[in-house]
Amino acid sequence: MSDKTLAGDQAHTPIRPVILCGGSGTRLWPLSRAQFPKQLASFDGGPSLLQNTVARASGTGFAAPLLITAEEQRFLVRDQVEDGGAAAERIILEAQGRNTAPALAVAAHWLASRAAGEVMLVLPSDHVIDDERAFRAAIAQALPEVARGKIVTFGVRPTSPHTGYGYIRVDETAAAGDRAIDVAEFVEKPSYDKAEAYLRSGNYFWNAGIFLFRAEDFLAELEAHEPGIAAWAQAAVEGGTEDGSFFRPLEDNDAAAISPISVDYAVMERSRNVAVVPVDMGWSDLGSWNEIWSRAERDGQGNALQGNALAVDTSNSLVIAGGETTVATLGLHDVVVVAVDGAVLVSSRDRAQDVGSVVKALKEAGDPNADLTSVVHRPWGSYQTTDRDARFQTKRIIVRPGAKLSSQLHHHRSEHWVVVTGTAEVTVGEKTFLLHENESTYISAGTVHRLANPGKVPLHLVEVQCGTYLGEDDIVRFDDVYGRAEKG
Repeated sequence: MSDKTLAGDQAHTPIRPVILCGGSGTRLWPLSRAQFPKQLASFDGGPSLLQNTVARASGTGFAAPLLITAEEQRFLVRDQVEDGGAAAERIILEAQGRNTAPALAVAAHWLASRAAGEVMLVLPSDHVIDDERAFRAAIAQALPEVARGKIVTFGVRPTSPHTGYGYIRVDETAAAGDRAIDVAEFVEKPSYDKAEAYLRSGNYFWNAGIFLFRAEDFLAELEAHEPGIAAWAQAAVEGGTEDGSFFRPLEDNDAAAISPISVDYAVMERSRNVAVVPVDMGWSDLGSWNEIWSRAERDGQGNALQGNALAVDTSNSLVIAGGETTVATLGLHDVVVVAVDGAVLVSSRDRAQDVGSVVKALKEAGDPNADLTSVVHRPWGSYQTTDRDARFQTKRIIVRPGAKLSSQLHHHRSEHWVVVTGTAEVTVGEKTFLLHENESTYISAGTVHRLANPGKVPLHLVEVQCGTYLGEDDIVRFDDVYGRAEKG
């Protein structure tokens, strides 16, 4: 079996990856934030967690993925998928997060309305799986159960008494990879003593939140246990609109009002038709900085260091220095130090699960670092403010190949553009011209202008803004390929 092929006779069964890309970005703050949750981040300098998720559910036996994300993250998700060499079947955009049951109900209705018999492989986008061969073998083992109408989940053999995971109980002992077993009970996150007992019994598995089922079978279970969600999702899909690779369900519809609820509560814990396939696949949900430390390569003193990090008389600690920042620790033990993008977290490792309380306190204090990163992503690329005062600011702008900004003007500021790398197509008033590396132009306040990248490599530009008001809301759009002109 190759790494990109499902094992066994079921290798050609079409499987539709349905990837959940939500999240509040609090557990791994400050690297992960609300506007840049952890699935979009890389923890080893390579592809992001989302890109790795898409890659492991691709190849022979898999269809193009269906992704579910928030409206404000649509271009980030699309660009990461495309940058990873894949193309989404559709990206479903949620105007409001309602947890996993409504999200999967919309996905199942969308798929069922287009083709019968779609097999959905539900995957969180922010997990790590080290053994992809075992992951694919478990999917192949689950397919005969799915063909019989079962809802299949995947249980990870626990390696420690982890209190941050939910558990799945079965009534018989089974080795991972042995066979599918009927689920006896889903168990909430336990106390440490209970988790130790679960580990000893051999009848409990970590709930990985990965599921395999036919869309119609899932909808039947939903109708039985949460008919309001099923009706709402059907109306949302029937009234939804297509926008290129995006699909916007009609969330404010006449069906029964619904509350946020997880798929575990809505279906899995109430259905009598759920089986679990045990699997050892090196799984983690990367739920805390302590989990990052435990999986990282460490030095002789037990320290995991990234970036310009120096640990002196320090042991069993995680130290991450982002960008050009240098972080040095002295005489510390069992700590987490993360300094990235204008924010610093210092925590004992045994409190790393509680970082969400820090984010909550920052939000209550009105600190924008709770949610925002310095790099602001746009459908055409990104910008980062590098300096600012009362009457000027400088930005580093990156425009993706073939992308263009809206035709726009600003009432209160002028702009100076300097090309660093790539080629810029610039429109100022009625004049359009090209700027190459080390060339510049000036746009006066009140002048209609546009920036585009006609090349095949990213365009890097330095922008200097001068004026009496420098807010992002000083913009009037006249034409925009991303449909933002009507917003002003």
